[in-house]
Amino acid sequence: MKTIVVQWDCRFGDPEFNFSRAMELMERETADIYVLPELCLSGYNFKDKQEVDDLSEESHGAYAHKFMDLARSRNCFLAYGFAEKASAGIYNSANLIGPDGLIGTYRKIHLFNRETLFFLPGDRPFRVYETPVGKLGLMVCFDWFFPESARTLALQGAELILHPSNLVLSWCPDAMRYHALWNGVFTATSNRIGREDRGGHVFEYIGRSIIYSPQGELLAEAPLEQEGICSAELDLSLAREKDLNEYNDRIQSRQPEFYSDISVT
Repeated sequence: MKTIVVQWDCRFGDPEFNFSRAMELMERETADIYVLPELCLSGYNFKDKQEVDDLSEESHGAYAHKFMDLARSRNCFLAYGFAEKASAGIYNSANLIGPDGLIGTYRKIHLFNRETLFFLPGDRPFRVYETPVGKLGLMVCFDWFFPESARTLALQGAELILHPSNLVLSWCPDAMRYHALWNGVFTATSNRIGREDRGGHVFEYIGRSIIYSPQGELLAEAPLEQEGICSAELDLSLAREKDLNEYNDRIQSRQPEFYSDISVT
């Protein structure tokens, strides 16, 4: 199963440009699964809530339907990040789309930096989606900083974690190796490149979209400062093999009875 992660310099406030650029890059290679960056339609560095509202859309919005057309025509699956307009407010979300339409929407639980000024924290648990290509989980960008994110998806049977991102912290691409290794899953992180300097706040994005195997092997990596795609052929059955040796299993060797009573003061 071929998986592609896509990265480009998303243009703030120009969803039509960003959608067209994503389409151009995805046209380079056919894949079963594509992963696009976090907030890839709107851009990331908002000045105020009005901008967020202007650049958000519902989970079944116009661009969702455009991506549905792509998934239908190519018989593929696609994860992308967007600002989701909902009745309670706006979420930093990711849609998972397949040939039959919208499969699910994940709302980012762990908000980073100034996101907390503009978005509501996710109000839904992590969830794994069973699809014809495998069991797919979603998390968004800063979720990587919390081991519980990938572990929760792994405990639900995820074989591949799709990870739309706008990374500014250099540690993340390397840290994803350990999420893959500890949990015995494939991970596919799509990041962006470029620089956003708006309202006195600067964010520089580090590229390095990256795919890891359940053994922590680097399968594909994009450059630091170059638009493009990188791809890998994945055998998701390998994510069902959790044993490290004849005595240790990444999931069954856990001792959750000793974890549950830990309290934070």
